[in-house]
This record gives sequence, structure tokens and C-alpha cells, in this order.
Amino acid sequence: MGFETRTFWEELEEKILSPYACRSRETRGRRVPEEPCAVRTEFQRDRDRIIHSKSFRRLKYKTQVFLIPEGDHYRTRLTHTLEVTQIARTIARALRLNEDLTEAIALGHDLGHTPFGHTGEQALAEVFPGFKHNEQSLRVVDVLEKGTGLNLTFEVRDGILNHTGPCLPATLEGQIVRLADRIAYINHDIDDALRGGVLRQEDLPRDCLEVLGYRHSERINTMVMDIIRESFGKPEIRMSEPVREAMEKLRSFLFERVYLGSAAKREEGKARYVVQFLFHYFVKHPQHLPVEYQRRIEEFGTERVVADYIAGMTDRYAVTQFANLCLPRGFSVF
Repeated sequence: MGFETRTFWEELEEKILSPYACRSRETRGRRVPEEPCAVRTEFQRDRDRIIHSKSFRRLKYKTQVFLIPEGDHYRTRLTHTLEVTQIARTIARALRLNEDLTEAIALGHDLGHTPFGHTGEQALAEVFPGFKHNEQSLRVVDVLEKGTGLNLTFEVRDGILNHTGPCLPATLEGQIVRLADRIAYINHDIDDALRGGVLRQEDLPRDCLEVLGYRHSERINTMVMDIIRESFGKPEIRMSEPVREAMEKLRSFLFERVYLGSAAKREEGKARYVVQFLFHYFVKHPQHLPVEYQRRIEEFGTERVVADYIAGMTDRYAVTQFANLCLPRGFSVF
């Protein structure tokens, strides 16, 4: 076999994966054709490109739900991504689907998310209509990362784009990530809200807990096992009606009690102001953009480039930029 391990893994996929799995050899390819890697399959290669990207590293300092929380155990956009990946891989392995493809989609699904979570996304969409984080994630891997994009396979790009929104991903692996994303954030946002005193255990809808479980791990296990039971040996990824309804009701509860207007979200107005101030400032003063962004203005237009710049910021970088532009500095004599 030598170093030609890619063919070994491709042949193994043929033997062990479900008939409904997306095999590496069957990829619809990359926008720019490349020579195959001797060691890795195409989807393993995509996974590695995402993990080594700057956009992935910046997720460490981007808000999940609670803005700049004081505490080491609250989720960030990076830890959310890792939880989605773990849940999605568990489901994919149980259903004998392609774990490498599933992992690549999960790791890349939020690369385009703004600073300050969904508040930042909404604020940016108000000044740059049509902005959506899933579309921005695709733009990151197609255009922005490395200046030319990562040249990922169709299947990974499709899964990233359609992890949310009206269209289902083209692969079952992408559909797994779409559900795993929801399973992860519903449960870890409850966990963070309980830790932060925003919710009490007795506040949670009892009828949902009776179906899904009273503990964090129990709820995740219920949802994951339900998907596996309902989807095994079938050309679709689905949940049973009782579990799906309980999950959706719990999600609606979180929107009412946590995502919109809770005490933990009181800083959102300030975050919204920061995002929109930065957008208007850089549109008016594009010469103050980093050089690599200035070079894209002729091709994409100023507003598009400024939206790219702001969407790529971490929370703390956005705050620093705002402070540099708005706060007076001390005078020094040398």
C-alpha cells in the first residue's frame, strides 16, 4: 500500500458505508480541479483545510449567545462548532454514512458568523440587506479565506450553505449537520442559561422534559437516538413526531425566555450599535480598511467588502476597533 492510503480508504468506504452514503469517489468535485492527495480522501482534505483556516481559529472569540460572558464555561462559537461536530459524527457513524464529509460540513458551518452572535447578524443585515451567516460561511470558503478561498468540494459547500434556511442539503451527511446544529444549540444554550441564572430548572417546559429528558446529556441522547432509529436504513434523516415537536417547543421557549430580551442579553443594543457604526464608518472611509480588503473593492463593491470585514471580526476585535475610532487617546510628547 505504501503511502497511497487514499485508495485504501476509498475502497473501505465502498465496503462498509450505507448505500445512501456519499462516497469520496463520488464527489461532484471542486470548482478548480486539483490532483488528488495520496493520503487523504477529498472530504478529509476539506476537513483539514477548514481546521487550519484563520476563520476557524477566530470562532474562539465569537459569541454564541451570551455577549462577552464573565466565566470560562460559557459556550463560544468555536465550542458550539465542536459540539455540533461530535453530535453529527455520532449519528453519521451509527447510520454508516460518511463521517469525514459530516465532520467537514460541521466544522465549516459557522465560519461566516458575525461577532456578537445573532445580534451581530441582525445588525449587519439591517445595514447590508440580505446578509445571512450561512451564505457568508460559503463566501468565506469560496472567496475570502487565503484571498482565493479553500476550493472545497461541492458536497461540503452545499452542506455549509444549507445547514439552515429553506433548502435541505443534497447529502444525508449535510442533513445530519442541519439537525445536529439545532440539537447542540438548544441544549447548550439551556445549560448556559441555567449557569448564568437566566433560567431555573423549574422554568423549563415540563411536557418537553418528559419527552426529551430532565438532564442535559439525557436530552441530547434522546434526540440522537431518535434520529438513528427513525433514519436507519432509509434515504432520509428524520425525527419522530413526538421528539421533533418537543424539540421545536423547547426552541420556541428559548427564543421567548433567553434569545430575546433576557437579562443576559441587555448588552445587545450596544453590540448592535458597534456593528452598525463600524459598517457606516468603513463604507465612508474605505481607505482605512486593511490593504487586502481594499484590493477587493473594485471587484465586489465597498459595502460588500465592508460587510466581509465586519463579519470576520471577533467580538473583542470589533470592540477594539470601535474604541480606537471613538474614544479619545492620551497625548504623548517624545
